[in-house]
Amino acid sequence: MTAVSRQDDRFEVDATLIAEGFDLDPASVAGFMRDGQITSRCEAGVDADSGRWRLTFYHRDRALRLTIDGAGQIVSRARFAVADRTAGADPAA
Repeated sequence: MTAVSRQDDRFEVDATLIAEGFDLDPASVAGFMRDGQITSRCEAGVDADSGRWRLTFYHRDRALRLTIDGAGQIVSRARFAVADRTAGADPAA
């Protein structure tokens, strides 16, 4: 599998890619996603961005954004700070 595969409007992203974005062990990604510690959002491009998708993953106070083209190739990648999405959660988690 490449880092991102696409079937229609569904995407599968390699856990290693997500782990690298958050400085995590790749083996922990699936569990963090199941537990809601990593969440995601998918947005389809419109107008000039038609045929592209923006996949954004969130973990604690960080986000990883991948822009994907129609072939599932990563066009751009960015990491940035966001408001802590685990406010009130156990800081040791």
